[in-house]
This record gives sequence, C-alpha cells and structure tokens, in this order.
Amino acid sequence: MKDPNPCHVIGVLDDGMASLSATAGALIRSADVVIGGGRTLELFSPWLKPGAVRHDLTGALTRVPDWVRAAREQLQRCIVLATGDPLCHGIAPYLAQHLCIDALEIHPNLSTLQLACARIGLAWQDARIVSAHGKDAGEWTRGSTPAHGLYPLAQALRAHDRLLVLTSPCNSPDRIARLLLTEGLGDDFQMAVAERLLQPQERVLPQLTVAEAAQMAFADLNVVLLWRQVPVPRPVVFGLPDAAYHQRQPDKGLITKQEVRAVSLARLQLRADSTVWDIGAGSGSVGLEAARLCPRGHVLAIEKNEADVAIARRNHEAFGVSNYSLHHGKAPEGLDRWPAPDAVFIGGSGGELASLIGLILERLRPQGRLVMNFVTLENLATATAALQSLQDQGVEWDVLQLQAARSKPILHMHRMVAENPVWIVCAWRGESGDKRHEADADLTAGQAAKEPRDA
Repeated sequence: MKDPNPCHVIGVLDDGMASLSATAGALIRSADVVIGGGRTLELFSPWLKPGAVRHDLTGALTRVPDWVRAAREQLQRCIVLATGDPLCHGIAPYLAQHLCIDALEIHPNLSTLQLACARIGLAWQDARIVSAHGKDAGEWTRGSTPAHGLYPLAQALRAHDRLLVLTSPCNSPDRIARLLLTEGLGDDFQMAVAERLLQPQERVLPQLTVAEAAQMAFADLNVVLLWRQVPVPRPVVFGLPDAAYHQRQPDKGLITKQEVRAVSLARLQLRADSTVWDIGAGSGSVGLEAARLCPRGHVLAIEKNEADVAIARRNHEAFGVSNYSLHHGKAPEGLDRWPAPDAVFIGGSGGELASLIGLILERLRPQGRLVMNFVTLENLATATAALQSLQDQGVEWDVLQLQAARSKPILHMHRMVAENPVWIVCAWRGESGDKRHEADADLTAGQAAKEPRDA
C-alpha cells in the first residue's frame, strides 16, 4: 500500500524552478520541512512557504534520516532537495538504505553530467561515471592507495574510453589533469570542463589538452568529461616473459622466473577485488602481475633493498597500473597499518620469516592464501616448522617443488638447461580456523559498536 505521506526527494538544478515539473514545484511550495545543501536552500528560499523548517545537510548527512523520520512522525510534508538526478551519485540511495523505501518518492531530473555532454555533443550511453567527491588527500602520486579521493578515477582511466567525472572543490579539473600526467596518460585523453551550468556565469571549455587544464583555475561548480584519443591498451596480464621486466644489473636474473611466477600467482587464488601483499618485492614482477589480475583490488608491496626498490619503480611506471603501492622498508615494519589481505606472497623475508608467517596468518582474511618461494633448505625448514607449530590453530599447508628446464641452442640443435629448483609453500586456514577467525572479528566489531563514539 502506498505511503500517504512520503518524503519527496526532488532533483533540482541551478536554474531553480525553471526546469522542474508542476508537481515538483507544488511540493516545494507546500513543504513543511525542507532538507538540502546550504546553497540549494538559498536558491529555493523565495519559493518556500513562511515558517517552513530548513535543515542544511552540508556536513550532516548522517542526520538526514532522523530529520525525515521526525517530520513524518509529526505528519509534516517533508522534501529533500538533491542536485541533478538523486539516483546518480546522489542522496536517494543513502536514504533508501536508512529508511523504508516506501517512505520515499523520488522525482528525478537531468544530471549535470547529461547537461555537460549535451553542451559539447558527446554521447554518454557507454561512458563511465566516476565521483571524485572523496576527502581531500592532496595531489595524486604514483602508488597512492584506495584511501585517496581520486583512486576510483585513476583505476577507471585504465579501462574506459569515456569518463564523466563529478568533481569537488579540492579534486578540481586541474588536479584531475595532473593525475593523468602523473600516470603517463596526458596524451591519451582529450578533456572538457563545464562550469556553473544553468547559471548566468556558465562556461563550457569543450576541447582542452590535459597539459593545458593542469595549469588552469576553474570555478568550484563544474564537471569534467574525458574521452580517449588512443585506444585502451590490451596488455598481457599473466605470465609475462622475464625479459619484459627491468632487472638489476649486473646481477640480471634476480627475478621470480616466469614458470615459478605463474604457479605462485595461481596458488594465491586471486579474485578481481583481492587485496594483495607482496613481501620482498624484488623487481616487482609478482606484485605487478597480481595488480593486473585484480583490477578492482590493490597490491601493497615492500622491499628493503634500495636498488631493488628503484628497479620495481621502473617496472611500475612501465606496467600501466594504478592499483599498486610500493614501500621501501623491511617487513614486518608498517604492516600493521596495511588493510587485511586476501593473498600474501613472500619472495624474501630479511630474516624475519617465522614471525612474518604468524603475523600474516593472523591478518589473513577467510579463504585467503599465503604463498612463499624458497631456494634454500634452511628457509624451507624455517617456514615448515613455523607452519607446523600453527596447525592447532587451524592452519593447513603444503609444499610444491618446481624445477623447470629451458631449451638452449647447441650447434644446429637444442638442449635442455635446468633452472634452480624452487619450493613453493602455500598456507591457509582450514574451515574451522576460518570460522574462528570470523568469530573473533565479529566479536571485535561488536565490542567496538558498543563503545561510545565522538559525534
């Protein structure tokens, strides 16, 4: 049965009543409680009835459901004014999540992105919409983590031909342009910026180079359109030849070889959104291939050798991925600040192997995998002893020995030359260990929920 007094979520634009239907206009004029951003409330102030209660949601999004509930309980007519289409990166999904969906009636409008596309004649049905409304994390740097407000855009740039970007005062068009330059994509995209749409000061810049935009200043109210001038690359994502990587000279060959890398990545059981740790990254070969295999995930790598860090950075730059962060340091330092992993690869441990194994298996998410490569009997013995001591905690493990042989020319024929044998150790929590791990996490979360929080 339809709710007799729903909260009306109305999409509005900066031309005020001009682009609204008669029904939406009547709802605004008759509302007892009006919720919206400060600028929107001011824009529609002339049409609000005397005595209407106004709530500014700027910086107070979590209070909106309570304001709506209170108005409905008092049988007041309540509206929420949302910019553009309330269902396109707008407030409507948030309200639907926190209120009964039957308590809402949504009145859509044009998105500012649609208007911008119309201004320059850009078809948008196959474009990717990205919000850059995240908190101000400063300028984008190569290797930034998912906590950065521009991270979703950095990932989308690698996969799509057309992008429509909702900006913010901090994540502005010039900062977005500098992101493209940092990621080596400055020549790949054309850019347009539409400012103050439907206002007297409207300005549309239909064809900007990325380099031009990076040096410009823009009005706070704007949207960005990006479209490719060169096709999206189609790189090999798995099993690259060793020669595809920069390697340290004159010690060329200090790299996880192709055959071992392929089996190790397979044993990590990666998913598209996996969070991966690469401990002892070396040249970065395993972590960088993992980044391509996990386009919606992120790889965090650490390497203690400064020369290897420099090589890994060169490989990162050449690889064309934005979901990879490289740290210069010695594990386990700093790992406590990393997000819990779905998969961990250890290529080198710097003498901290036993403690690292315990720490990783404690942090590993349910159904996660720890994979380690060893070429010495001593490290293999240390790893298996550490894993054996954890079996009563539900840890299971196995060992695979891999020895490949590659063909080499000899006169007019070929012979096989053996590579060094490598032990691939894989560890995971059994079903009982996973359930205990989940229960511990639920208990911790429950205790945190009961603690008082700063509003």
